[in-house]
Amino acid sequence: MLSIERNQSGMVTLILLGFSDNPELQIPLFLVFLVIYIVTVVGNLGIIIIIRISPKLHTPMYFFLSHLSFVDFCYSTVVTPKLLENLAMEDRTISFRACITQFFFACVFVVTETFMLAVMAYDRVVAISNPLMYTVAMSQTLCTLLVTGAYAWGILSSLIIISSLLSLSFCQFSVLDNFLCEYSAIRSAACSDASVSEMILFTFATFNEVSTLVIILTSYLLILATVLQIHSMSGRRKAFSTCTSHLMAITIFHGTILFLYCVPRDQNLKEEIKVASVFYTVVIPMLNPLIYSLRNKDVKETVNNVKVTKILPQLIYSH
Repeated sequence: MLSIERNQSGMVTLILLGFSDNPELQIPLFLVFLVIYIVTVVGNLGIIIIIRISPKLHTPMYFFLSHLSFVDFCYSTVVTPKLLENLAMEDRTISFRACITQFFFACVFVVTETFMLAVMAYDRVVAISNPLMYTVAMSQTLCTLLVTGAYAWGILSSLIIISSLLSLSFCQFSVLDNFLCEYSAIRSAACSDASVSEMILFTFATFNEVSTLVIILTSYLLILATVLQIHSMSGRRKAFSTCTSHLMAITIFHGTILFLYCVPRDQNLKEEIKVASVFYTVVIPMLNPLIYSLRNKDVKETVNNVKVTKILPQLIYSH
């Protein structure tokens, strides 16, 4: 294959094989992923709108939840439309710039979500350990700083990883056995040594995963210690009930990540890894609003109480 220098990267053409090359599965998969994407968009934007229009939900917890929904919406929008296009069209080519752009934004939002979930764990510690001072301890300024920090770190780490990729030389034509432009797929198209780039990715991925898991585990150990000091069973159930949705989201998100990056890269596991990648990139953004809406009393009450005739005027007035 002909290799090119990085300032010629616009000439690189990549072919995404997609999720499945079985013609009989193309239409059913397209319909399934289309429904998932519609539910994702409606669910996450719905959570954001509900939190915005309901004064009862103007608390730090729901402030973080609205940003989690925004990140999930953006992440799904970066990945799913291209997946749908590959299922509907015979031409599966993608330019190098488009591939790098997709990977950059996917990386930004997944790193941001990783830290957003850690921030939400810290928020639960403060709420349960010191409920009377909760709104004071979690001030609007602190909440804004925590959210801004998550976005900023997502952008910074993604820029560094992208820069390490762009320092490589790439082959003019490459076939990527994937449905999205993720790191290993792009690296496989490189015609030069990628060891430095791989080390950079490993360093950032390890730091992001370990640091956020440490924050989450420490937070829930503190929550457990606090709950065990509550003598009444009803008090314990009430304290745990505020954490169940977050625990479910964390378990699904980090469980999928650990499966993807901790299992041996055996060729026999290629399809399983691809399915896990779909779950990670497409399904989880749909599940989060369902988890938080179905298991959250305040959100369910707001949905039941607010009528469409009230929503539209408030949205128009707010703009």
